[in-house]
Amino acid sequence: MSVKTMTAAVNEAIDQEMARDARVFVAGEDVRVGGPFGTEAGLHAKYGDKRIVNTAISELALTGIGVGAAAVGLRPIIEIMIMDFVTVAMDQIVNQMAKMKYMLGGQATLPIVVTTHAGVDSSSAAQHSGSLEAWFCHVPGLKVLMPSNAYDAKGLLTAAIRDDNPVVFISNKRCLQTSCEVPDEPFALPLGVAEVKRVGSDLTIVATGRLVIDALEVAEQLAGQGISVEVIDPRTLSPLDMETILASVRKTSRAVVAHEAVRTCGIGAEIAARISDEAFDYLDAPVKRVGAPFTPVPFAPLLEERYLPGKAQILEAVREIGLTA
Repeated sequence: MSVKTMTAAVNEAIDQEMARDARVFVAGEDVRVGGPFGTEAGLHAKYGDKRIVNTAISELALTGIGVGAAAVGLRPIIEIMIMDFVTVAMDQIVNQMAKMKYMLGGQATLPIVVTTHAGVDSSSAAQHSGSLEAWFCHVPGLKVLMPSNAYDAKGLLTAAIRDDNPVVFISNKRCLQTSCEVPDEPFALPLGVAEVKRVGSDLTIVATGRLVIDALEVAEQLAGQGISVEVIDPRTLSPLDMETILASVRKTSRAVVAHEAVRTCGIGAEIAARISDEAFDYLDAPVKRVGAPFTPVPFAPLLEERYLPGKAQILEAVREIGLTA
């Protein structure tokens, strides 16, 4: 074990899987110089032009490269540097890679991973700050991953690269430089399994991405008031591990769901609805949702700060269900 940032953990997962399996390659914009966030740093020198492939500035084309390569037996990792740019590649992602196996009666295998970076980052403005994970959770045929720390990032990405199905792997930009202990050796985490990050008895907070870190800080703060908070990170948004979430809610009888994406139609809405559908008799208060306002992400730093959901919004949701003064 050694302490690594999420960026370093992602880089290590890619490196180790490329060393293990010659069919794995990376394609994307600027990946030969390490990619926009350093997740491919040093890989071009080690693996060369044929396996670290710089592409033109066309997300549609580079995703198409991945779909075709996966269909004939390779295992591509397609880097789309900013999540907002997936809009350009949606035909390939939604109509091709998500549906091909189904439409060909299971005869095709699509072992492709699309990696991208989501969320607010230092006034990057509306076209570079999106959190669009709920779009992909709505598409049958895709697995959608969103780790909150370096350990989960390495284990989930390794599992994604080894998986025979299309996977969208989403890193939150504000998690990339956070650090924790991560095994140096390759390891894979099971997809579709949530993790209880903190055990509690009075309230369940289900959070994704950077909001997991905020939720854990809120839980520590509330512990000083005698309130015991359980924090769950789904890690895999599709398939979603509702059993772990429901077991927690049945124990605590209260739930807050928090994510950075726009609150309207976010993944939190699905989680809240399923809690209400499947654990209504256990609830002592309505399920509360925390998310961004229904507006594009502003550029101005003060407005961006007001836009971004975090600890204050989670605490307000806890107050609204009657657990704090």
